[in-house]
Amino acid sequence: MKKWHFIFLFCNCYILTHSQTTGVNTNWILGYGSYWGAAYGHTLMDFNSGAPTITYDSLEMDINRTSANISDTNGNILFYTNGYYIADVTGDTMQNGNTISPTGFNLSSPSGLTVPQACLALPQPGSSHLYYLFHSTVDNAPNYNRALNFYYSVIDMNLNGGKGAVTSKNVVILQDTLIAGNITACKHANGRDWWVIVQQANSNLFYKYLVLSNNNILGPYLQNIGVVRPQIGGMSVFSPDGRKFAVIHAEYQSVGALDIFDFDRCTGLLTNDIHIVLPQATSFLGGAAFSPNSRFLYAANIYTAYQYDMTSANIAASQMTVAVWDSFYSPSPPFSTGFEGMQLAPDGKIYIQTGNSTFHLHVINYPDSLGVACDFIQHGIQLQNWYVNGIPNHPNYFLGCDSTLGCGCLTDLEDYIPIKISARASPNPSKNTTTLQFPVQKTEGTLLIYNITGDKVGEELIAPGASLNRLI
Repeated sequence: MKKWHFIFLFCNCYILTHSQTTGVNTNWILGYGSYWGAAYGHTLMDFNSGAPTITYDSLEMDINRTSANISDTNGNILFYTNGYYIADVTGDTMQNGNTISPTGFNLSSPSGLTVPQACLALPQPGSSHLYYLFHSTVDNAPNYNRALNFYYSVIDMNLNGGKGAVTSKNVVILQDTLIAGNITACKHANGRDWWVIVQQANSNLFYKYLVLSNNNILGPYLQNIGVVRPQIGGMSVFSPDGRKFAVIHAEYQSVGALDIFDFDRCTGLLTNDIHIVLPQATSFLGGAAFSPNSRFLYAANIYTAYQYDMTSANIAASQMTVAVWDSFYSPSPPFSTGFEGMQLAPDGKIYIQTGNSTFHLHVINYPDSLGVACDFIQHGIQLQNWYVNGIPNHPNYFLGCDSTLGCGCLTDLEDYIPIKISARASPNPSKNTTTLQFPVQKTEGTLLIYNITGDKVGEELIAPGASLNRLI
């Protein structure tokens, strides 16, 4: 374990940050359409200033577990979707944005598609105005528990007076029996392109697509690895640094399971699979998220939330319980506030859905901290109206090039701008554990720490949205 044997008398802290601005993941829209009346409507969580500003928003779209959106680099929302249709910035249906992922199931619920991670919005590499929406639904009537098609649609934000239009819709790129939802993505090691992953149902087969510039999608690349996963999934998530990939799912439809892999951003290969049976029964709707520094993985199975240390020689044995459901209901029984889907937010915290339509979210305030020091606060975020577990599906849009993996860089993200900032060290002086607190950083960067003699004594990765770093 590293020890920092120096005294903080004055700390010159530099953030080496990318020249690209952020904002694309700073708007979260949750809730029912406002036409339902009082206690309904949307909650808007705006992270553009760092900590979320939570306000009521009157929109027509119902958003359930399927939620995706994207904003421009200044934090202005471009479009959003509930898996049924795409809305533009005005809240109206985007031009040609109706009836995505066509299926009979999409007519069965008035409150949005109910499949976690069934939509994902990505900027098209090399373009400032073209976007992909990767999407699926459940197709196998009457059971409606599997996806049979994987689609993409293309959105051109230069059309319709800047409100955007769908130029290609419901393009089928895969037909197979797939786990419903679980669409996730990670930046290629070249810093420009994207890996997009979906999974075959009742199998251990992963389908991987490489999304390139000029509307070019390669694949699928097939890989069998790990255990057989059932037709109903929970969540799939990459670590912020792109080196780990995790899937939480039901095993035999009743016992929870967690699979963890190493991921090569250059080749797209998954390796070193670890299978962990969660010690408590769960429904299929669990949740998982990595900490900003990628060290800790959090997994929830409705009634218990766990933390796993990715640096441990035995990841399964590193399991620590960080929360047990406290029997809170919102606003009253039977609306329990269990633990479900998770998402790492731009403020460096992890927000957790409750599994029911409630007025609350859970929050992990310090996810980079070990064990209960992560500060898991149950029902710690009060919302103004009902929401339906619609935390948006956002990948790490800001992951840069990693030339150490053998791939060349195809972006200017490796060009850094040094920014000198002020930081507060606590305790000060210190010879052991020290916490550095600094202004919220909107881009990924590297924290360089020097002692009073001018010697560099520390170098740490800083994730977008981070505002503190603990040195041990």
